[in-house]
Amino acid sequence: TVTRYSEGIVGMSTAEISITGEPISEATCRFTVDRPVYPDRSFAFLNKAQAQGSPLAERIFAIDGISRVIVAHNQVTVNKTVAEQWPQIGRLVGAAIREHVASGDIAVSDEAWEGMPSTDEIRESVQRVLDAEINPSVAEHGGVIRLIDVQENRVFIQMGGGCQGCGQANVTLKFGIENVIRASVPEVAEILDVTDHAAGRNPYHTPSKK
Repeated sequence: TVTRYSEGIVGMSTAEISITGEPISEATCRFTVDRPVYPDRSFAFLNKAQAQGSPLAERIFAIDGISRVIVAHNQVTVNKTVAEQWPQIGRLVGAAIREHVASGDIAVSDEAWEGMPSTDEIRESVQRVLDAEINPSVAEHGGVIRLIDVQENRVFIQMGGGCQGCGQANVTLKFGIENVIRASVPEVAEILDVTDHAAGRNPYHTPSKK
């Protein structure tokens, strides 16, 4: 069960910054800010050392137990390794985001991009993961995942067959596809589903309750 929580944070003089935290798992929480943090771009910080020179990630990695930070437009996705629950550690993350937005600092430095694989390299790596790991699994249920496009470190996929229109498609994306791709291609910051699920074989089918 996903529990959302929100907090109003006052910063930038009298402006209120609204942040909503959505725990995706015990280890991962996505924070949505009411304004762009890194407009129309995304970046995955894999460790504290990589965050050097990027003020937002530096602030979040200063919190004990943070292992990964993904910044994407108005969302910040954070992984933790500590046992503290998200409502507690989330307040610290929210304060770090507030401090960053109020400062006017850049979210991601140009230097952070220097070690990024090329778009073609990311495309080839993601396609290998789809072919070797993901599609053999979803094929057992009559599904297929297609790689549609890669823009910088953003991956666009399309679900077909039994996956298109499935009521569990979002769960499959968040807990299956994203985890498998990022395990092999950690530089990927966003994985976006561009499927027209309403046109699927079983549009938004929900298994009957017994």
